[in-house]
Amino acid sequence: MSKKSKHSVKRPDQPEVFVPPSDIDEFDAANAARPRMKKKEYEAELRRLQGELVAMQQWVRTSGAKIMVVFEGRDTAGKGGTIRRITERTNPRVFRHVALPAPTDREKSQMYIQRYLAHFPSAGEVVIFDRSWYNRAGVERVMGFCTPEQSDRFLEMVPGVEKAIVDSGIILIKYWLEVSPDEQTRRLESRIDDPRKVWKLSDLDLKSYSRWFDYSRARDAMLAASDTAWAPWFIANNEDKKRGRLNIISHLLSRIPYDPLEPREVTLPKRQPAGDYVDPDLPLHYVPVRY
Repeated sequence: MSKKSKHSVKRPDQPEVFVPPSDIDEFDAANAARPRMKKKEYEAELRRLQGELVAMQQWVRTSGAKIMVVFEGRDTAGKGGTIRRITERTNPRVFRHVALPAPTDREKSQMYIQRYLAHFPSAGEVVIFDRSWYNRAGVERVMGFCTPEQSDRFLEMVPGVEKAIVDSGIILIKYWLEVSPDEQTRRLESRIDDPRKVWKLSDLDLKSYSRWFDYSRARDAMLAASDTAWAPWFIANNEDKKRGRLNIISHLLSRIPYDPLEPREVTLPKRQPAGDYVDPDLPLHYVPVRY
């Protein structure tokens, strides 16, 4: 057994307890009451946790583990930003981010989960779904893209499908990200006039905005039907994005039995001498220096 590094994340002895839908409001209120995290504290802890993600990545590669992480949640709940912090310091050949577009006519004719299967992890991979097959229980149900009967049938079948996924050797971790109505409004409004964010504001987002409680009912039904011993849901309050990201990354690390990185002594080799090399006299095109 290798020694723990000073940056190792403590793993719980007992699995986390699922928060029933009836307790979500109280859970959110308790978390929202905490002051927003300062940037300096956040960046220091994020740096540490991203180092642990690199250690986890090395373990995944050498062990051949197959990990699949599902992110679901309300619009503007911060799924994309959280995924970006997980993947920005890792190898994209190991950590794959999957965000599928709307299904094509051909995909609509297939078994519902079929288009997701092609993206499942092989040995040595971590696949992160930014929305997943749970679209059928959420946006498709609320916005009328499927019938209530199709959504109910999905919820009946998904525990068995996920049991087969886990039994195949895939570590499946599911997160639901939650924010308050006021925070959702603030985040949507911030997208309207910001050219960096306007791509995030779709017509579907605007239609979905008015249906807060339809989404709440769909969420409650989804959690009640698909929270299982083999694939539990973990709910994260993301009212404060900084705290939410750190909590999720820390929890993700706690679910993976990785080993800390072994310290390496690295010395850069000497560069070869220039010899007869000279800079070529070529008509090159340079990027203008504007800043």
